[in-house]
Amino acid sequence: MTRSVTAHLFNSVNGVVESPDQWQFDAFGEAEGELMGKAIAGIDDVVIGRKLWQEWSEYWPAAQDPFGAFINPVRKHVVTSTLSGELPWNSTIIEGDPAEYVRRLKAGDGGGISVVGGIETIRSLFLAGVVDALTLTTHPVVGQGRRLFDDSVPITRLQLVDSTITPAGNAVLSYALRPSD
Repeated sequence: MTRSVTAHLFNSVNGVVESPDQWQFDAFGEAEGELMGKAIAGIDDVVIGRKLWQEWSEYWPAAQDPFGAFINPVRKHVVTSTLSGELPWNSTIIEGDPAEYVRRLKAGDGGGISVVGGIETIRSLFLAGVVDALTLTTHPVVGQGRRLFDDSVPITRLQLVDSTITPAGNAVLSYALRPSD
């Protein structure tokens, strides 16, 4: 049985995914927390880019909240061209092509796999077809910063696989790549 690979990002209505802590704070309530809990349930492995891994590996090991309880013990696979050797925090460097690595991970045993960031890592793995579902929680705000899909991405057809509107006004939309006709 093939493992599921998912990714989940918070974004603004104009597509900004960078630094959601700067603009999501007033639109994250109980329903969003429950949806996040469901999203991480059953995840055995996460794929993470180097920059985000470095930020999180400094902060999360000391955190005592539900996300810390999830992220600290889970196996982390780091996309990097600059780090080498053994990594702390239950982490492994991805050797070779990240898409091929995730395909091999997906074909192995275990629970779900989540691609948690960064922007380029999620974009490239989603467009390579290894992410089964990309969930975007769109907050009712116009943000400033980098978008997941910028002008470098060609027109790409998606299909909606799930949707929820939360009491805080967020649209939680999950997409997959649309199969070629």
